[in-house]
Amino acid sequence: MNERWPTTDLDPVRRLHALAAGIRGAAVTEAYVDAPFERVWSLLGDLEGGFGQVVTDMERLRVVSRQGEHVEAQVRSRYGMRARLRGVQRPGWCWLQSRFLLIGVAATPEGGGTRVAFTGGVRLPSRAALIPVGVRREGNRSVENLRALL
Repeated sequence: MNERWPTTDLDPVRRLHALAAGIRGAAVTEAYVDAPFERVWSLLGDLEGGFGQVVTDMERLRVVSRQGEHVEAQVRSRYGMRARLRGVQRPGWCWLQSRFLLIGVAATPEGGGTRVAFTGGVRLPSRAALIPVGVRREGNRSVENLRALL
């Protein structure tokens, strides 16, 4: 590598799109929310509280360990599925996954509001794929819930 090597920085929403593009069956729901980033992320970043009010297919999410930005959480969906998720959470970014489940949430300031994006779903073990059933519906529901809470 030399000094002329191109580099780029992606905001969290663009990063979510890039990661989801590599997963067959993944869909990203993106929306603009007319609320400041700090207020939006205070809900989305609260994994054991506000997050569950926005992403309602998670009945319970409990953080079992946190080391810096690395998070491990135990979740139970409203459909009875349980998973131990591992991943990264930082301001504007949360990517948690297990063998069977993926959750991705991103937010970035835009103008006076915030651009948010959601992806996730049930994973197919041993394959880089999600079962695409209901992914867009859940993403749209999460955006509606977020707007209602703000």
